[in-house]
Amino acid sequence: MDIITIVLFVLGLALLIVGAEGLVRGASRMALGLGVSPLVVGLTVVAFGTSAPELAVSIQSALAGPNGADVALGNVVGSNIANVLLILGISAVITPLVVQQQLIRLDVPLMIGVSALVFIMAMDGVINRIDGLILFSGIVIYTVFAIRQSRKESAEVQQEYRSEFDTGKPQSVGDWIKNILLLIGGLALLVLGARWLVDGAISVARAFGISELVIGLTIVAVGTSLPEIATSIIAALRGERDIAVGNVVGSNIFNLLSVLGLSSIVAPVGVNVAPAALNFDLPVMLAVAVACLPIFFTGRLIARWEGWLFLGYYIAYTLYLILAATQHEALPAFSTVMGLFVLPLTALTLLFLAWRAFHAERRTVAS
Repeated sequence: MDIITIVLFVLGLALLIVGAEGLVRGASRMALGLGVSPLVVGLTVVAFGTSAPELAVSIQSALAGPNGADVALGNVVGSNIANVLLILGISAVITPLVVQQQLIRLDVPLMIGVSALVFIMAMDGVINRIDGLILFSGIVIYTVFAIRQSRKESAEVQQEYRSEFDTGKPQSVGDWIKNILLLIGGLALLVLGARWLVDGAISVARAFGISELVIGLTIVAVGTSLPEIATSIIAALRGERDIAVGNVVGSNIFNLLSVLGLSSIVAPVGVNVAPAALNFDLPVMLAVAVACLPIFFTGRLIARWEGWLFLGYYIAYTLYLILAATQHEALPAFSTVMGLFVLPLTALTLLFLAWRAFHAERRTVAS
């Protein structure tokens, strides 16, 4: 592995971030200038724009052949795990996060359902084009539903989204040209950055003897999740705590339905699913999605201790991937401790908290 490969990898990541920012700014201002409400922009343009790096990388990887397919799948699965454990963890540590009722009743169950659907589709070792078409049709239905639901939001929520995403409506011809150039330039940087990042990731994996799947689950996944990290942390710091949560859940749904769906459609033979992903990473992604429901349900607030819990699990997950990739002698002991003690105790704690919150709400309604 030469220095040029490393430079291209880093530059590719930088171009992805800059390209996503340009895409979001250009598209958001154009939509607002056409009279689209800030809430709809936040639910659609911004949510999709922050997932644009995952989309660019996964499609480029799917077109690169069997080795790239591992990066494509690892990128989606790893990003979804990082979105919940890393991004929500950091955001909740900064400030306890408010969870809207719609997230509990609709979006989180939908995220769990789509995660389960992808896991079922992957059981035969490939997510083929028919699977991809089913997934992509889901994002179309979800987007239309989100736009219709947004019209029912309160004036307070509308204003919160306006303060977050309304960066100025284009008035003059010059403003429109500037935003069109931002949109086109952002897309171009995304495509170029994705190509460099994928090529660099595959080269790094081969040089160190690490599988493309692990590289996709870790470095590429966190790198392409940087727009979500920035959006959620900034929203948390500003006190717009429901946006921080909604951004993560919406991004996860988009990653599975749109990113993985489109990648499966454009790949010559679909996206192959490695045995390691089927036996470990996909179940972890599903478990993380399921774990959101009791945590979100308890008081409709993600407390700081729950944020630390998320961060701890992300560190443990990453450590497991590294130990497994290097076949370290500590792997069996680490797996035993996590499987027999840490995970069961956490599950029991979450179930107890959910049960207590459920009964407390029933008492409140009864009184």
